[in-house]
Amino acid sequence: MSEKENKANVGEGQIRITNPFGPSVAWAKIPNSLVDKLNNYIDKIVEDEKKTSELDYGKSLVGNVTQEFYLEKNFSEEIGWTEFLKKSVSGWIQHSAQKKITEFNLINTWVVRQFKGEYNPIHWHGGHVSGAGYLKVPKSFGATFQKETKTYNNNGHIELIHGNRMFLSNAKLNIKPEVGNFYFFPHYMMHTVYPFTDTEEERRSISFNAYIDDKIYNVYSGNK
Repeated sequence: MSEKENKANVGEGQIRITNPFGPSVAWAKIPNSLVDKLNNYIDKIVEDEKKTSELDYGKSLVGNVTQEFYLEKNFSEEIGWTEFLKKSVSGWIQHSAQKKITEFNLINTWVVRQFKGEYNPIHWHGGHVSGAGYLKVPKSFGATFQKETKTYNNNGHIELIHGNRMFLSNAKLNIKPEVGNFYFFPHYMMHTVYPFTDTEEERRSISFNAYIDDKIYNVYSGNK
């Protein structure tokens, strides 16, 4: 993340927080052991047509991608995925709002398997808090058509969008995926994922939606 960052400790790890355009966005590193557990389990699901069909989530999501399926809550709890999300969200909210959450209710967590030419249009999530992270990333997302004149390449990137482009006010934050990186943002944060080219490799992401204490989320409730 290129914007000015603040850091807060989260258990044994660390979470980084940036305010690029009003709402804060947090970044945390998924432990390598957890990345491996998630990938191993997902690879087994992919090979099991019956299981894949049972967990299919594509019909509920907007992505134009090969495959989207949710992870069972008991599995997420057993391997520590839910706990990682909870601790990271707690650190993010504590630092950004100076309030300690007492509730973290995971609504769902799901995997997106994206390949060459596929994309996710601008959309937003449900719940109170959400986020996206990366379990597999191609070695290259491919070059732009104007290879010699383009100074940037959005292929395969996720872009967060909020408000309007104005003087001293950014309207978007562009992020290049890296394995293990996970980004947290408010559920209403609009975002999109660009297609990529020149590779048959998989871009594998994982997302979630959750509720926290309503008295913290609802800034109009009058609770301090």
